[in-house]
Amino acid sequence: MEETKSIFKRVCVFCGSSSGKKASYQEAAVELGKELVERRIDLVYGGGSVGLMGLVSQAVHDGGRHVLGIIPTSLMPREITGVTVGEVRAVSNMHQRKAEMARQADAFIALPGGYGTMEELLEVITWAQLGIHQKPVGLLNVDGFYNSLLSFIDKAVDEGFISPSARRIIVSAPTAKQLVRALEEYVPEYDEVTSKLVWEEVDRLNYV
Repeated sequence: MEETKSIFKRVCVFCGSSSGKKASYQEAAVELGKELVERRIDLVYGGGSVGLMGLVSQAVHDGGRHVLGIIPTSLMPREITGVTVGEVRAVSNMHQRKAEMARQADAFIALPGGYGTMEELLEVITWAQLGIHQKPVGLLNVDGFYNSLLSFIDKAVDEGFISPSARRIIVSAPTAKQLVRALEEYVPEYDEVTSKLVWEEVDRLNYV
């Protein structure tokens, strides 16, 4: 049975410029790309053609959906090889890359990755915590890749550094299909402090 069209027009995917050691990571990237195609969702991502970035973008492009890659000019020689996939938009620096990816997306999904993926992921979680955006954030927890991170976050909740409502910002699922559905059902909530924050319009326009 064909899935209905998603409420999301475009999803931002954070993932590694490496493929990882396990075939399951590569398979998950392709599976996510195919799920986006099936749900008629376009992709915005870091613009690379290597690693998991290359796999998910190629799968979306092959399925006929629009692919928008945002990449700093200085990273092009490292992260782009061969023919580029879809639309590639060059920016000046990493901050502009993250801000433009966030502005273009209706939701965020993190595949397995390294420092860059973690940094991008945690920043959009922080922005959600602060009320800068209300977009859902999901972890594609392939073979338990993110179990340790989730345990760390739960520990921070237990120790009083992260509120329970902020913990619920993070949506996690083991498959692309389950994750997209869970993100569609996500309802943002704010604690008493966050609900009183007022961001300058210029700050919000950078990310929403």
